[in-house]
Amino acid sequence: QVQLVESGGGLVPAGGSLRLSCTASGRSFSSYGMGWFRQAPGKEREFVAAITRSGAYTRYRDSVKDRFTISRDNSKNTVYLQMNSLKPEDTAVYYCAADLSGSYYLSHVEYGDWGQGTQVTVSS
Repeated sequence: QVQLVESGGGLVPAGGSLRLSCTASGRSFSSYGMGWFRQAPGKEREFVAAITRSGAYTRYRDSVKDRFTISRDNSKNTVYLQMNSLKPEDTAVYYCAADLSGSYYLSHVEYGDWGQGTQVTVSS
């Protein structure tokens, strides 16, 4: 099991940027594939981005491609989500999640460990 803590959320105007961080403690971080998900009020949790254990492969939901970048630093036990050109529809609570298989799944059911979430609000 790994414990995850997100940070970096906040209020930003449309077109602005934020960088979310998710720091892990517990079992070896470099063994885990990592994902970012988000959930807006009244909506289901949705996939945002994922990265394999080595960082060699990434994937994104279509609506964030070319705006968001997922990366990781295994020496710091941290995964990042750089979010540029933010839109009001990006407003949500953002969660990071860990998958022990080391892959980069789209489905939240593949992830066994979750952080508490960080709020991102984009004003129009």
